[in-house]
Amino acid sequence: MGVRPPANDDGDEPDAVEFGIAAVDARLDGVDVTFPATRGDIVGVLNHPDVPYDATGRTVSLADAIEETGRREFESEQDLLNALHPVFEKHRSSPAGIIDQVKAMLPF
Repeated sequence: MGVRPPANDDGDEPDAVEFGIAAVDARLDGVDVTFPATRGDIVGVLNHPDVPYDATGRTVSLADAIEETGRREFESEQDLLNALHPVFEKHRSSPAGIIDQVKAMLPF
């Protein structure tokens, strides 16, 4: 998933903010992962990233997200993304904690 960031005329900002499976997909495009791949293979080659799961910037570690799938191996990149989709949806629909609410109110 992705959303457009706030309007900014300096031209330095990306066209969209990627989160969820779109963010994982973008990271996978920049590395060499051979499928089938294990959870450790994927997390290791991506250098243990935190992945934003909503447009406000809340994140979950990729290792934790993959762990929540209950799977140890993925046959293809699409298999991985399909397995991660409900995990990110669950996180996205969970209520924001007090710290997340305060961050959302601040202009930075």
